[in-house]
Parts: sequence; structure tokens; C-alpha cells
Amino acid sequence: MSPDLTTPGSVRSAAEVNEQIRALWLRAGGSLSPQERAEYELLVIEWAAAIRGTVIEAA
Repeated sequence: MSPDLTTPGSVRSAAEVNEQIRALWLRAGGSLSPQERAEYELLVIEWAAAIRGTVIEAA
């Protein structure tokens, strides 16, 4: 199961979203502001949906 697969209905792959999450943490220096926290939460939801899609495809 590759994290680079794009899920149906998702514009970005789990790997792309994960990269954006990592970049957010690097920019924030490990401590998120309230605005960054909101962005992080949305990214995690998007990442989880992308991962869930790859698991369903593999099944």
C-alpha cells in the first residue's frame, strides 16, 4: 500500500498532505498558534480521509 495513491474524491494524496503537515510544524517551530492549530486539524482530517481511501482500495 503506497501513501502516494490519490483517493477517490480527494484532490491530494496522503503523502502530499503529510508533507504539508510536516512543513507546518517546521514553520511553527514545534508550537502551533491557534490559527496554525486550526490549519493542522484540517490537514489531519484530510490526511485521514486520504489514508482511509487507500485502505478501502486495498481491501
